[in-house]
Amino acid sequence: MNTCPVAGEPAADALPGIIPGPHGEPAPLLRLALARGPVRIAVVHPCDSPSLAAMSAACHAGLIDPVVIAPRERIQALASAAGIDLAGIEIDDVPHSHAAAARAVELAARGHVQALMKGSLPTAELMEAVVQPGKGWLGLRTGKRMSHCFLMQIPSYPRPFIITDAAVNVVPDLEQKQGIVQNAIDLAHALGLALPRVAILGAVETVNSKMRATLDAAALSKMADRGQLTGALVDGPLAFDDAISVRAARLKGIVSLVAGRADILVVPDLEAGNMLVKQLEFLGGAASAGIVLGARVPIVLTGRTDGVPTRVASCALAVLLADPCGGQAGGRCRPESA
Repeated sequence: MNTCPVAGEPAADALPGIIPGPHGEPAPLLRLALARGPVRIAVVHPCDSPSLAAMSAACHAGLIDPVVIAPRERIQALASAAGIDLAGIEIDDVPHSHAAAARAVELAARGHVQALMKGSLPTAELMEAVVQPGKGWLGLRTGKRMSHCFLMQIPSYPRPFIITDAAVNVVPDLEQKQGIVQNAIDLAHALGLALPRVAILGAVETVNSKMRATLDAAALSKMADRGQLTGALVDGPLAFDDAISVRAARLKGIVSLVAGRADILVVPDLEAGNMLVKQLEFLGGAASAGIVLGARVPIVLTGRTDGVPTRVASCALAVLLADPCGGQAGGRCRPESA
């Protein structure tokens, strides 16, 4: 994956926002992605209206060049009922969602698409295909840990930030958290932020032997000091208020380059992250975009309640992470024969 800003672009001092400007200007994230040009993306079984509408919107916005992988007749009937024009969009006809997931992974492994986009099939069904090697072709695993990142922006808060991992790794151990943190740092780099501030969250800001999250946070902070995590300022444990509020950190006497200005929030486990993200979305009005990193291609992974703007913003993340070869950053390559 591409983990550095576009050549010639100045390094940013904050992550790009997702919310459009006050006069309808495109969000900074969308502008960055459009400057890269569309990527070829496999849209896996988009057999409901939100999935198909998001694919159409991202295509017409110039973000993606989609290959729809689904039962052809079902997709055409759904598009007709929803008034969605599929003219010029390739449809790879498969009988069901399991076949769609397998076909999408094969296309990505062979270099025919540079990203995957989840449709209406279950997340577990898609990710199972991603992690399984195919017959006669390599799977999408790399040496990295696969993990999910949410890029979020709240209207009342001055800085966008990343939350990880709230969708893939259920109860990660210390080694897995190391991979999760590095993936998030690499995402921040790809979005133009050269030295992100990473807060490893816990319920308190002191190490407590009875609270595993604080022990892991302290270890990860020291791992950053020793070069086992690179490209960021890392501190923890930090409570949520310490991470986002300069005032809270000051009142608690916390001296930290991260506290109050975190760009990346690392949660202890999936349950904590999932609840935090949904609270911010449904109570705080947060805009979000989600992506899976660590595979050979970025994977747009959205939920059933996500609207078209969230799905399109997630496609923008995929554009900024995608590589012409469908894997790690490098030059263009010639796809294998399908």
